[in-house]
Amino acid sequence: MKYTYTEKKDTRSGFGAGLAELADKNPNVVALCADLIGSLKMEKFIEKAPERFFQIGIAEANMMGIAAGLSITGKIPFTGTFANFSTSRVYDQIRQSIAYSNKNVKICASHAGLTLGEDGATHQVLEDIGMMKMLPGMTVINTCDYNQTKAATLAIADFEGPVYLRFGRPVVPVFIPEDMPFEIGKGIMLQEGTDVTIVATGHLVWESLVAADELEKEGISCEVINIHTIKPLDEEIILKSVEKTGKIVTAEEHNYLGGLGESVAGMLARKRPTRQEFVAVNDTFGESATPAELMKKYKIDAAAVKEAVKRILA
Repeated sequence: MKYTYTEKKDTRSGFGAGLAELADKNPNVVALCADLIGSLKMEKFIEKAPERFFQIGIAEANMMGIAAGLSITGKIPFTGTFANFSTSRVYDQIRQSIAYSNKNVKICASHAGLTLGEDGATHQVLEDIGMMKMLPGMTVINTCDYNQTKAATLAIADFEGPVYLRFGRPVVPVFIPEDMPFEIGKGIMLQEGTDVTIVATGHLVWESLVAADELEKEGISCEVINIHTIKPLDEEIILKSVEKTGKIVTAEEHNYLGGLGESVAGMLARKRPTRQEFVAVNDTFGESATPAELMKKYKIDAAAVKEAVKRILA
């Protein structure tokens, strides 16, 4: 395998590291948290810039309103709470106070998807990508490892406009090179292949690389693309790949309704109809279990990617 790893880290720690770096690099960056400092790894930012940190408490709607107000003064607010509370709990405030007027607010959402694990279905969110990508002007980013999350955190500070940055709780392989540039809206070709295109996002990027490596031993050549920015979608890299392979599998830790797969399917329907298989949660809520158990049960692991590739080749 071209990409290997020597350690595992949680993507939320990548966010914390990036935010701490911004405390030194950009005096306009301010951070707001809804009583989850430790979970969002915001301690280092607070140590470096306590005067630019706002503990809002368990009042997420107020946090979004305050962030919108701070952006009017020229500040760059980064809000921090779980993905569930960053979206469904505060959707009206985001729509009316941030998206509608194109406020420069960065909505940073941890503990996304099923891999929140043992906290159960009420805290696991599988519809957030769909909710956020439907807001006009909202950029939606879903990172795959520690290094990419840190790079994305730094990049969105320099980007003008509202951003939804989605990352997770569990420790996962760190395989993206630390110096790999992060360009909003540009996918990354991780592995070239000829038989099928695998387009993955978030935790499913590593699972897709594992699946592609195992399939290669069976004589199946997979092209693997990391789509970290779901909106705006990098149509060019996907279209170029499917021109070659003629088949595509999308893989994500999200409901198949409204996620990356539907964005890709819609784009292909307009520009190049292509047979597609979805690796995603099948229109259901999760439950309480370990991340690995949930990924296996809800068919969003490397084995599920392999099955999807074989279905599309059959």
